[in-house]
Parts: sequence; C-alpha cells; structure tokens
Amino acid sequence: MFLRCEAHFCQTPFFEKDNKNTQQTKMEYEWKPDEQGLQQILQLLKESQSPDTTTQRSVQQKLEQLNQYPDFNNYLIFVLTKLKSEDEPTRSLSGLILKNNVKAHFHNFPNGVSDFIKNECLQNIGDSSPLIRATVGILITTIASKGELQNWPELLPKLCGLLDSEDYNTCEGAFGALQKICEDSAEILDSDILDRPLNIMIPKFLQFFKHSSPKIRSHAVACVNQFIISRTQALMLHIDSFIENLFALADDEEPEVRKNVCRALVMLLEVRMDRLLPHMYNIIVYMLQRTQDQDENVALEACEFWLTLAEQPVCKDVLCGHLSKLIPVLVNGMRYSEIDIILLKGDVEEDEAIPDSEQDIRPRFHRSRTVAQQHEADGIEEEDDDDDDLDDDDTISDWNLRKCSAAALDVLANVFRDDLLLHILPLLKELLFHPEWVIKESGILVLGAIAEGCMQGMIPYLPELIPHLVQCLSDKKALVRSITCWTLSRYAHWVVSQPPDTYLKPLMTELLKRILDSNKRVQEAACSAFATLEEEACTELVPYLAYILDTLVFAFSKYQHKNLLILYDAIGTLADSVGHHLNKPEYIQMLMPPLIQKWNQLKDEDKDLFPLLECLSSVATALQSGFLPYCEPVYQRCVNLVQKTLAQAMLHNAQPDQYEAPDKDFMIVALDLLSGLAEGLGGNIEQLVARSNILTLMYQCMQDKMPEVRQSSFALLGDLTKACFQHVKPCIADFMPILGTNLNPELISVCNNATWAIGEISIQMGAEMQPYIPMVLRQLVEIINRPNTPKTLLENTAITIGRLGYVCPQEVAPMLQQFIRPWCTSLRNIRDNEEKDSAFRGICTMISVNPGGVVQDFIFFCDAVASWVSPKDDLREMFCKILHGFKNQVGDENWRRFSDQFPLPLKERLAAYYGV
Repeated sequence: MFLRCEAHFCQTPFFEKDNKNTQQTKMEYEWKPDEQGLQQILQLLKESQSPDTTTQRSVQQKLEQLNQYPDFNNYLIFVLTKLKSEDEPTRSLSGLILKNNVKAHFHNFPNGVSDFIKNECLQNIGDSSPLIRATVGILITTIASKGELQNWPELLPKLCGLLDSEDYNTCEGAFGALQKICEDSAEILDSDILDRPLNIMIPKFLQFFKHSSPKIRSHAVACVNQFIISRTQALMLHIDSFIENLFALADDEEPEVRKNVCRALVMLLEVRMDRLLPHMYNIIVYMLQRTQDQDENVALEACEFWLTLAEQPVCKDVLCGHLSKLIPVLVNGMRYSEIDIILLKGDVEEDEAIPDSEQDIRPRFHRSRTVAQQHEADGIEEEDDDDDDLDDDDTISDWNLRKCSAAALDVLANVFRDDLLLHILPLLKELLFHPEWVIKESGILVLGAIAEGCMQGMIPYLPELIPHLVQCLSDKKALVRSITCWTLSRYAHWVVSQPPDTYLKPLMTELLKRILDSNKRVQEAACSAFATLEEEACTELVPYLAYILDTLVFAFSKYQHKNLLILYDAIGTLADSVGHHLNKPEYIQMLMPPLIQKWNQLKDEDKDLFPLLECLSSVATALQSGFLPYCEPVYQRCVNLVQKTLAQAMLHNAQPDQYEAPDKDFMIVALDLLSGLAEGLGGNIEQLVARSNILTLMYQCMQDKMPEVRQSSFALLGDLTKACFQHVKPCIADFMPILGTNLNPELISVCNNATWAIGEISIQMGAEMQPYIPMVLRQLVEIINRPNTPKTLLENTAITIGRLGYVCPQEVAPMLQQFIRPWCTSLRNIRDNEEKDSAFRGICTMISVNPGGVVQDFIFFCDAVASWVSPKDDLREMFCKILHGFKNQVGDENWRRFSDQFPLPLKERLAAYYGV
C-alpha cells in the first residue's frame, strides 16, 4: 500500500519535548508529505472526478482503505491549502473528502493531526480563490459542529478579529465561515457553554451592514438572521438598531442583500411584530415592490411575507387598504415563467410511453392506521387538508414564486373571505377566457387557490364556471388540462351538493377521460382530482361504478411507474367511499386480477408495496366476504413481512456494524393491511390466525421503539379482538400491561389506538376484565380531563371508560364524578352506533351504582342523552329511569327551576322523548 512509513509523522511527532524547557512546542511544519504518496492521492482525486460509476466505486474503496493511515488527512489538508500548483476543483475536492472524514471519524484523529488541520484552516481562510475560501469555511464549520467549538476556544475570537482585516479576501473568508457556523451551531452559540459569544458577535455583525462590499453586507445580514426565530437575547437587546440597519439596506443594489433583508422582515413578523407595527405601512409598500423584484429569489423571499402576515391577528387591519395593489401582484406571480415551461417540458404534449426516471418518484410516507369515530353528518369534517396542497406542478416541486403566490392567495382568501372577490373577480373574467394559454392557465390556478376561502361568494358564479372548466379539461395544452383537474377538485364539495346530472356526471365523465390522457402530468392530476371527488361523492358514485372501474383498470396497463402509485390511491379511496357496494362478482372480477398481478410481481423489499398494500387494505375492508378467495396469500405475505422486519431489527440491534437497520414501514403497512383483512373478513379470518404466529409477532411489535409500529399493532389488536377473540384471549395478561404503559397522550395516535383496543377487549372479557382496571383507569381519567386533547382521542377515551364501567361497574363507578362532565361533552356529537351504545349502557350502570357522582353535572348528562336519535328500547328505558329518578328525588319545584336553565331545543327533546 502507499504512504511509506518514513513519511508517517508518527515518527516525527507533533509534540516533541524540548529539553531546554518543559513546555511543548508545536512543530507542525515538521510534517512533510512523501512525494510518492502525494502523487497517489492526486491521482485518486483526478479519478474521482470521472463520470464512470465503476471508477467512482473503486475510488470510494481506496479512500476507505486510506483512512486507516493516521496522516492521510494531513495529505488532504495539504492539497487544499498548500498545493497551489494544482487546479482549484481538485484542491476543493480534497477539502470536501477531508470534511467527510471529519464528519465520520474526527474523534479518532490523533491530536497532532487535528491541530495541524485547525491551524491550516485558520491560516488559509483568506485564500485568493473564492472556491478554496468557501471549502475552508465548510471544513471549519464541520469541525465546529462536531462539538469542537468548546475545544477550539481561539476559533471565534480569531474569525471575528479577521473581519477587521484590510484584505478583502480575509474578511470575506472569515465572514463566510462565521455565516456557516451561525447556521450550523446557532443553539450552542447562544448558551452558557461558550460564555455567550453572541454578546460580542452580534454588535460586531451589525457594524458590517454598511460595509462597502455587497458580499460582506450580505454575510452580515445572513449571520444575524440566524438568531431571529430563537429570539436570542443578544439580538433582542439590539433589535431597534438591527431594524434600523435593515431599513437602510432596503434598496441595496445587490440582490443577495435584498433577499436577506426580506427574509429578516418575514421572520420579524413572527417574533417582533411590536417593533414592526409602527412602520407597517412602509414595510407593506416595500414588500409589494420586492415581490415584483427582477431577481426571482428576492421576489420569492418577499412573497413569503404575505404568507406569514396572513397568520398574524393584525393581518386584516394592516392589509385591507393594500389589497387592490397586492392581489394583481400575486395573480401576476402565478403565471408560469418561460423557464418553468422549459423545465416542465410544457411543449411536450404526449409522453405517456416514456418511462419515468427514478428520481421523478418522490418517497412515499405511509400514514399509519388511526381508529376514529363517525360523526353526525353535519358536513363539518375535521379539516384534512394534506391532500389539497397547491402542488400542481410537481416536477419543479421545489418552492417557487408561482407556488408561493398561489399559497399566499389561498391563505389571504381564508382571512378576507368574500371581501377578496371585489379585487379578484374583475381580473378573473379577463384571465379565464384569455386566448393565450399561459394567462388562461394562471386564471384557472387563481380560481382554485381562492376556492376554500371565497367559496360562499363564488357560489353564484359556479353554475357558469364549472361547465367552462369541464370544457377546459379538453384544452389542447397539457398544462391547462392538468391545472383544471386540480381546480375542479377544489370545488368538488359544491359539485356533489347539486343534482348529479347537472355537474357531477359531466365532470366525472371528463375526468375519467383525463385519467387516460396521453400526457403523464395530466394523468397524475386527474387521478388525484378523482380521488378528491370520490371522497366528496361517496355513495353517489355507486350508479357509475362499472364505468369508473373500467377506466381505472385500463389505466393499469397504460401507466408508467410514478402514476401507478397514484392510481393505487384512487382505487383505495374509491373502495373507502363506496364500501360494500363494491362487493359484486362483476366488480371483483374487474378489479382484483390486475391488483393481484402487481402484488405477485413486486418483491418483498420493493417500496412500491406500500401504496399497493394500503390500497388492498381499503379494498379488503370494502369487499368483506368478497375478498375471501384472495385472502390467504395476502395474509401470509403480510405475516412474513412483519416477521422479516422484526428479525432484521433484532440482528441490527445486536450487531449494528454488521447489519443494516430495516425499513420499518414494511412492517407498519403489513400490520395495517392485516387490520383491513380482519375488519373486512370478520370471523372468516379465524382459520388464518389459528395457523400463524401473528400474536407472538404482535407482542413484539407492541413493544417496538418506533411509535408508528406500536400504533398499527394496537389497531390490529382491536380488530382481531372483534374478529376472533378466542385466539387473543390467552395473551391478554401479557398485552394489558403494555396497553397501560402506552396511554401517554404525548403520542396521540399511539394513545388513541391503545385506548380503543382496551375498549374492544373489555367488551369481550366482560367481568373478567376486573384485574386489569387498575392498570388503565387512572390514565384514562387523566386523559379525558386534559385540556387541548384532540377530539378523536377524547371520544375513544370516553367510549373505553364507558365500556369498562359497563363490564366492571363496581370498580369504575367510584370515580364517576371525576370524569362525567368531559365524558358527556365528548360523546354528544358522535353518531348512534354500537360503540356509543355500549358506552352509554356503561354510564347508566355506573350512575345506578353511584348516583351521587352525577348530581353536580346532571345537566351535561341530560344533554348527552338528548344527542341520541334512536336508542334501542332497553337503553331508552335506562335513560327514562335515571331522568325520572332524578326528577322525583329533587321534587317538581326544583326540577322546574333546574330545567329552566336548559336551552329550548334540549328542553323540548327531553319532554318529547322521555316525558320529563
């Protein structure tokens, strides 16, 4: 191997004892590279710039081997800082390889090596080449963030001192390094560990806001910006001087400075609105100019201002006078730029036959199963707006001015509601019918962006606009067709509320054609829009099922990789929306063969299994017994995926160096599909469970470190408890303590599913639940009384407390007074169903054991009883008994005084239904 021994500085140590005095003298310059070794390294650096992957791989291996030599890193820093004869890219590359080594094994560097590197960095921060300065800066911040800020006390004073250098390169290099340190180590800079260096640094940075060099002004603002959001004390002391200095830079000729000024003002909105308010008029006028800046990066930073302002309570007051100027600016920003169109291949109309490149496919994250209650159909759903983002042009999915403008318009529409229309409608008329496709396309995006906030005010125009949009679905430009899909999906709720033949049917017909479009972007937009339409329309789609399935199944044979994944989602959503209506032999015959074919093609390690398993989970739940012919291989594979993942995790935990950590998403998705099977097949799953080790595997999953694994395993536990309790019962003594320890509301979904499973288990266990009550009751009562607990968790907690009280009233009733009020308010809004029924039976049983526990909050109990639409006869009888018992106990006069506090509807309802 290379680097012959005589070159090793192990033999010329860094710290040599000087006989004349005892202190150590650093002899860094003793170290000289061995010429042959140096040539070999240079050769490697050259090879590593080769595009050939085989060469790359062999270089990687050689670098790994070289890391075994202590002074290999000396060579790397030597090439970066001393070897001026080499070209800059090679020197910079040497520094970047060194940076990776520092990241990976800095703590193993011998003292001599690390000191040599630190010293060389500080000597060369002012190199005449911007590339080398920047590389040295990256190296410094990497060493600093390896915990070395504490062990390198001279670093910050030295860099701050270099800022005053007469030499531009030195000043710029030091500032570049400081900016990177401020970005990477902001937290520790503002702590006592380093004796609060920011008290000196921030005033120092502020002095440079007026420096003659634009690059240095820009560094100075960027450094201070790192400390706004954390409200760093050292900055808050100088906040007025900071803001004053920002205003002075407002019209700087350097775009990078203007960008950093805009960024600072956006952050100050969140942190120090009190200081900006007096200047707000001028700031808004300034930001309006900047949002139209010639430099798109500046415009984008400025556009963020409107997004952030919309979240502030003062937004309406400070902005209402500026809307007539702001709205046209935002609408203008929503046009595709010429660059966008080139990047989006906007002139390519047909590309369906071109396979996707793998980097087009964004990683998918599986959302684990959460068990929730059904609510009265009041149309007020929990806002689930994560599917609705303004992501109409994914290939440049990086944030840009168009997306930011659209997002700003969306949030402002939610603030100003229909008042916005005064400014938007005149613009929309012109845009939507414009002959130029780019302008028309931006109008359709505007219409989609305001859909949520301005829905009420838009309703009168929709009968004319929706047919126009449906026509635009067959526009000759693919980018117009794709944005139209998205905008129509934003109005799906209204479409579905009208008679189906008027808008739903034509929209559905056209959207299905677009699912089979010859352009991939349009296919994708149409599939996503159709999934939204399915969620809104639900069973309205049943009459068209054959036609819909026909299209979706045909798309299977047509789609490239990326859109297949979206197609799975559309099929899963369809199954969720129409439920058991899908369970007809002819539909099953259409749908299942292509799904099972894909299922058989995919290997166990293929991430495409995630969306397919999610889709099958929905399909299995909808088809119920119709899924029986397919269930055995699907069940078996899910159990195998769980088992494989657990085995891999055990190997990794035992020998992390030998074995990679598994991707636990495989296990989570498999557990969720097993839940779907248990829910769909019910008792029919019993045989499969009997022949597998799923309960042993679940016992391990329930104790996994990763919350999502526990979340999914508790959902499966609840579903198996309902489907085949005979197999679950022998494990209850092992499972219950684990469920008890997972009642931690910090992890909402884990806690929610554990709570739900306890409720299901108690119904099956009956009185045998008694020994387990102490493991869970105290936590459940704490959760139901906790402020700001999410609705779903409150409802499931209330149901489980009710169910525990139903099977073990003597154990639970003594605590009645501690939970009756939040219990009643949590359950008054959910639909009549089995779970609500068992919970109310429980509460009635507990009241009969401990009537005193309900007296103080009796009005809440009355209100909860009145929320029932049609309770079963014996349950209604229980309600009557309690209501009349209470009335007789207090006497007519007191009852009248008590019931006079009731709101009228409650009073009337109780009189009509229960005669009190």
